[in-house]
Amino acid sequence: YMLMMVGFVAGFILCLFTIFKPKYSPITSPVYAICEGLIVGAISFSYGAMFDGIVQNAVGITYATLFAMLFLYKTGLVVATEKFKRVVFTATLGIAIFYMILFVLSLFGHPLMIFNGGLMGIGISLFMCVIAALNFITDFDSIDNLASYGAPKYFEWYCAFSLLVTMIWLYLEVLRLLAQLNSRR
Repeated sequence: YMLMMVGFVAGFILCLFTIFKPKYSPITSPVYAICEGLIVGAISFSYGAMFDGIVQNAVGITYATLFAMLFLYKTGLVVATEKFKRVVFTATLGIAIFYMILFVLSLFGHPLMIFNGGLMGIGISLFMCVIAALNFITDFDSIDNLASYGAPKYFEWYCAFSLLVTMIWLYLEVLRLLAQLNSRR
């Protein structure tokens, strides 16, 4: 638990620093990945102790989603138009605000009952998984745009950081969704 909290605090600080100072991303991105590894490892261990095989399934679904979104993007079946990017950004911002509200409520003793395995919780988790998956499209589009504009070399690390953030978010959402589905049995 202590390593997870250290990873959370350090990861959050590194995330903000990387977003606002992308030229340092060749240094901050790998360290961020290590911090997130502490968090994801601890969370995965907890879920794995509760539900047999859930971690492997979540990893498989996450990678399958990544490759499916890459296929959709590269074939042009899904195009990152400006409207698409605005909708995905707005939904992602809404989810971030939702998480912040739940976090603040949890500090005052209000548990996260919304994700209790009920139909509403499952629906919210599904929605969050979809938005996380759509963020891959915006990530791929950013990578293509930065490459075509001849962005500085450090943006390779910044783009890798962005993909990592999306991948971890999707993995944790899939893990939560699978846990809710398993708890209904």
